[in-house]
Amino acid sequence: MFWLSAEAWKAIEPHLPKNQLRARRVDDRRVISGIIHVLKVGCRWCDCPVDYGPTTTIYNRFIRWSQRRSGVKLVATLSTRAS
Repeated sequence: MFWLSAEAWKAIEPHLPKNQLRARRVDDRRVISGIIHVLKVGCRWCDCPVDYGPTTTIYNRFIRWSQRRSGVKLVATLSTRAS
């Protein structure tokens, strides 16, 4: 179900934003896997499998993290781990 290995997840987890004080959060690892799924497969956000959580949550976190440039930090962290 997850696109990231346990090692990759351990590397990026500290870089995730944690300051959201809203309703119960959908697991970040599931959401990131949903984002990766949409980007790799090329499907629409609304066609993302429900295993990754609500499609609106996946889309909204992608937008929010992109605006905060969190995605750049995550990709950079994964890139350094792969080398």
